[in-house]
Amino acid sequence: MTQRVLVTGASGFIGRRLVGALADAGVPVRCLVRRPVEFPGTVETVIGDLLEPLTLPAALAGVHTVYYLVHSMAGGRAEFVRRDREAAENLRRAAEQAGVRRVIYLGGLGETGAGFSGHLASRLEVAGILQSGGYATTFLRAAIIFGAGGASFEMIRALVQHLPLMITPRWVSTRCQPIAVGDVIRYLVGCLFQEATAGETFDIGGPEILSYREMMERLAALTGRRLTIVPVPVLTPRLSSYWVGLITPVKPAIAIPLIEGLASEVVCRENRIRELIPFPLTPFDEAVVQALQEEKTPGNL
Repeated sequence: MTQRVLVTGASGFIGRRLVGALADAGVPVRCLVRRPVEFPGTVETVIGDLLEPLTLPAALAGVHTVYYLVHSMAGGRAEFVRRDREAAENLRRAAEQAGVRRVIYLGGLGETGAGFSGHLASRLEVAGILQSGGYATTFLRAAIIFGAGGASFEMIRALVQHLPLMITPRWVSTRCQPIAVGDVIRYLVGCLFQEATAGETFDIGGPEILSYREMMERLAALTGRRLTIVPVPVLTPRLSSYWVGLITPVKPAIAIPLIEGLASEVVCRENRIRELIPFPLTPFDEAVVQALQEEKTPGNL
């Protein structure tokens, strides 16, 4: 493929892996970064920020497709909602002016209503902003993404490692459909080459539906640890986040939106993308083993 793509959020958990996969596929890649970052030799970088619109024209010049992987999780709800909205609006305007043809957006899976977290609501608002632009938007709604370096994996792994007896809120029984980070990357790259995904919204999840409790129990079994979970009736997301911050490397500012999301069931409503981009999905246990192995291999993250 000779048409250039721009990856925003290129230095993050998903972005770094996506940049490598696109480069391996022979796609000309440009990355929008706020500070210098090293990528494979064929990858171009442009210093800029979605919150600074004057930096965007140079980044978007000659770009056919934009991957939008940016989300604000720090600060209070009003602050991250404002930042998410402003970044998306800046990108939409600049992409229209630059003649961008496609935007591929990775957002969150979940339904509006009682228990819907502010973080997921903000992601849905971003999707609406991007979809209103004069280009074709592909919106991938992902459940929890499991992989080395991802906040969800790091939080669950650290809890299992450090707490053989775990007192948890009742909503650890909430069902979700975890997906391996490698499978997310395959969908993101596949959307670029599959024109039928342009202008469409797809749910993406792994092959199994599990509760957070089941994920912790299976991770414990895979790492040879004993785990006893005791649910309690009341434990607010904020209190839970501070507890998580003490036990795991995940900061409370990141843990709060993650834990708020536990109250919302995140299960795919449909699986149409599996027909357009077919490949064997990674089982949960295999995704855990891959993540643990990746952490032991320097330079992989």
